Amino acid sequence: MGQQIEALAKFAAETRWETVPAPVQRHTKLVLLDTIGVMLAGSVRPEVAQVRERMAATAGTGATVYARGWPTQDPRTAALLNGIAGRAIELCEGLRLVTGQAAMQILPGILSVGEHARASGKTLLAALVSGYDVAARLGMGFTPRPLAHQNGQAMLLAAAAAGARMRGLDAAGVSRAMRISAVLMMTPSYMNTGAGATALNIAGGMSGFAGALAPDLALAGIEAQENAIEEALGQLVGDGFKPDNLLDELGTRWEITRNYFRLYACCNPIHPALDVLKAALAELKPRAAEIERIEFATYRFASVMRGANPPNYFASKYSLPHAAAVMVVRGRAQHADIDDSALLDPVITALRQRVSVVEDPAMSAVAPRLRPARVTVTLKDGRTATHACESHEGDFNQPYAESVLREKYRELAAHVLDAKGVAHVEQAIDRCDEWTSVADFTALLRKQNTS
Repeated sequence: MGQQIEALAKFAAETRWETVPAPVQRHTKLVLLDTIGVMLAGSVRPEVAQVRERMAATAGTGATVYARGWPTQDPRTAALLNGIAGRAIELCEGLRLVTGQAAMQILPGILSVGEHARASGKTLLAALVSGYDVAARLGMGFTPRPLAHQNGQAMLLAAAAAGARMRGLDAAGVSRAMRISAVLMMTPSYMNTGAGATALNIAGGMSGFAGALAPDLALAGIEAQENAIEEALGQLVGDGFKPDNLLDELGTRWEITRNYFRLYACCNPIHPALDVLKAALAELKPRAAEIERIEFATYRFASVMRGANPPNYFASKYSLPHAAAVMVVRGRAQHADIDDSALLDPVITALRQRVSVVEDPAMSAVAPRLRPARVTVTLKDGRTATHACESHEGDFNQPYAESVLREKYRELAAHVLDAKGVAHVEQAIDRCDEWTSVADFTALLRKQNTS
């Protein structure tokens, strides 16, 4: 097995919350707050509620599902359901320099494992912050296959590492859990997104499932191939793996601080385009009927999200014309705006047809270090506005104010909790390093009224 993989496993096993720098601790708690808010809001999506209801027939016990009524399931199923919910509304944070929503694929597993094992809040936080490093570093080391969405790939290995950390496995045990998980990695297609196939979200949920399952397999004595991770990332789910820089600044450069948060309820690559559109609209202040056309130029990965007729809610999250039209008509492009009703709005539908998206090769050349976009809005009276940016708000170079992210949490959590519950949960997460057990937090949830 590779020296670098073993070093990452050791880092995940031995990181202590007390040794994490204070600014990183504050940021990690903010990631935790944001991710729980997204899971709660995602839990009310109809397809998520249906999955939860169907699995309730064979419900187990041991861990909480983050949804109205706080049902219980066995830890693996709870992690799966919470992960699916968190991926359902396209609002989770993610890695900025590589593809992946690390916290949403790590946290469901460690919440479930931590609740069942009665692990402390400090253990949960240490597992999250070190697992995030594993996710980012593996993500930077491997080349994904062109059509493969990275839900359930490097992030799944990181979820296994974090879950093993929650169970108290040593470095060798964390390594074994990660290598066992190499056979569980998935290859969901990016084509799922434009097709509106919410099956994509199951891959994210399966990372949580693996985070709860892999430690038990390791503890049971299941063995794993020594080079399982290198082979899987390099030749199976991936198209190449270079571990040379996996350990650069390990323990001093905390990858969780190089993330992005999102306010727009759509795929992150199109956020720069929405930022520049917001600036153009602020300049022109047009009504939808006054707009002749909206012309975007952006980098290749974002430019493919140009479908003007998304077939359903999930597909609409991957349509720049749709998100742009929503922003014009409703003034924002957040969770309450890009909803099911937006697909049926005739003004939004008409405006989508007047939005064009093209790739600018010069922009593609600087991605992913930068994520540029440019827009020109032309009105029927001949007035125009052009705006451009190098990247989007919300990443670590242009962070949102903490107050903005807290307001996002409150808006999302209110889909499940009443006003007092929203506040009580926020206060509890701010003090999560004081939790004697993760079960203390879920006990608090059960006392809250749902909305």
